[in-house]
Amino acid sequence: MHWIPVGASLFASNIGSGHFVGLSGSGAASGIGNAAFELNAMFILILLGYVFVPVYMASGVYTMPEYLRLRFGGQRIRVYLSVLALLLYVFTKISADLFSGAIFIQQAMGLEGDAGIYISILILLAIAALFTITGGLTAVIWTDFVQTIIMLIGSFILMGMAFNEVGGYNQLVHKFFKAYPNETAYDLNNKSCANIPDDAMHLFKNIHSTELPWTGVVFGVTISSIWYWCSDQVIVQRTLAAKTMTHAKGGCIMASFLKILPLFIIIFPGMASRVLYTDTVACADPVACEKICGSQAGCTNIAYAELVINLLPQGLTGLMLAVMLAALMSSLTSIFNSSSTIFTMDIWTRIRKNPSDIELLVVGRLFVLVLVAVSILWIPVIQASQGGQLFVYIQNITSYLAPPVCAVYLLAFFIPRTTEQGAFWGLMVGLIVGLIRFGLEFGYVIPPCGSGLPDPRPEIIKKIVGNVHYLHFGCILFLISLVTAVLVSLITEPIDEKYLYRLTFWTRHSTKVRLELQDGEKSDSTTKLATTAIDADSSVTASDSATDAQSINDSQNVPLPAWRRAVNCLCGVETQKADQMPSTPKAVIDPQEEAILASEFIKEDPKWYKFVNTNAIIVMSVSAFMWAWYA
Repeated sequence: MHWIPVGASLFASNIGSGHFVGLSGSGAASGIGNAAFELNAMFILILLGYVFVPVYMASGVYTMPEYLRLRFGGQRIRVYLSVLALLLYVFTKISADLFSGAIFIQQAMGLEGDAGIYISILILLAIAALFTITGGLTAVIWTDFVQTIIMLIGSFILMGMAFNEVGGYNQLVHKFFKAYPNETAYDLNNKSCANIPDDAMHLFKNIHSTELPWTGVVFGVTISSIWYWCSDQVIVQRTLAAKTMTHAKGGCIMASFLKILPLFIIIFPGMASRVLYTDTVACADPVACEKICGSQAGCTNIAYAELVINLLPQGLTGLMLAVMLAALMSSLTSIFNSSSTIFTMDIWTRIRKNPSDIELLVVGRLFVLVLVAVSILWIPVIQASQGGQLFVYIQNITSYLAPPVCAVYLLAFFIPRTTEQGAFWGLMVGLIVGLIRFGLEFGYVIPPCGSGLPDPRPEIIKKIVGNVHYLHFGCILFLISLVTAVLVSLITEPIDEKYLYRLTFWTRHSTKVRLELQDGEKSDSTTKLATTAIDADSSVTASDSATDAQSINDSQNVPLPAWRRAVNCLCGVETQKADQMPSTPKAVIDPQEEAILASEFIKEDPKWYKFVNTNAIIVMSVSAFMWAWYA
């Protein structure tokens, strides 16, 4: 792929309906603080293009678990990452996507209260199921590209109308600090629930800030960002689709430039929404909030939906809602496909040896139903947590689960002495500590501000959770995992250099033949092929299943009954002609020639090398200016 669609797809994969809901809601609640995650990503995207992608390309991998398997050998790290991915899918992707999409539908259709949220979720699931069962909605790069263009055009128009409505940038800042709902005018307790911090226009806040302390912004956000941008499969695979190393870097630089936009097209409009619709967006009374948006914790999450529905002309309103819901559908079906693939190929095949293709399909579909059910049950927790701020909730979960993965990837790239045992136990210890904090954070439902109900948490939990900010905890968790991995690596046998060529940053240009670590288990080649097939489409996977089903029908020469065809359709099992799915034999390449080609692939044309580097310096300078301006 060319650098333009790569960059656009990186941006589109990150910015979706959840971002518009969550980030604008955080802007409405507390100002520009969460723009730190966007501006920090400008630097991390450069790190992705210049440090991580060259190693991934030189190593010849297609997935992140595949990289760790080559780097360390064994299968248990791969299984761990699969389990972690499923946890993150449930708690940060499926539940958050369902919640954000439901908010748009709820506001557009005028549905009230908790019932409105769940009716909206059922509508979303019905449409997503229809797409999935009738053939799948494939989230391809060009689809991302087109949706990004339409979304950006609509959001720029909305930003201009919002600024115009509040009287411009200066008036927005002035009015924002006075945007308290009428219900708080006579109730000081409720006014504190709708409180606007004095440093709402600053990126660097006091170290004791309950929102975003500057130490957490500098270190904690960076740790989470490295995990997300440099080791998450959804993001990294976009850069691996680039035709050359220069195009991969160019795509990262383009995405880095685009990351300036969320502050202006999402956060500032969210602040404007609070100014324009103060009594609804900034409501502080739990009873009133539940009636407005179905959440007693607050209604800042409806900030962007309020602007879309009330400010835009009717045609453009429909277009923006359609694009956001289309992006949501694309995201949901992609997650459904990915989660079923991960569970069936990485986990179920460990439980059941040699399962049939049809069994894998049925198990995958049933597992998606389980994931959706758990996600729906988790939505009340999202509504009640972090003052109802979706974006802050997502960052919380990330800080509890992602730092160990970040630590292991950095060690894998830069410290050749890191062993499989060190990496595994670093991940395990980090997971246990992270889950403990996760349980303490979400094990108790804290009454919404203004309700007058006592906090049910024991004093020790209040001190542990209340005094350690989630970004600071992310830093602590990163150090615990890092130290554990290093210590265990030092007391275990090192990996021989012959297994590490082009798998570390220091050996990315090596032309030596790399040997593959043997782990005593069968090769992953068949698993990779099956996984690729399942990822390719949500309704039909491997050609073997289609051929088997067809051969059974042909041998019996009996048509399937209607009920069986309906079940097959629901489970994604369809009969196709074997000759419709030809297989092309893979060319055999000499190992030495393959090593030379891999090392040469990441070399760049000197002219374009300088051009790309100049643009990287420019985008980092722009980011530094933004940080300084709003420091």
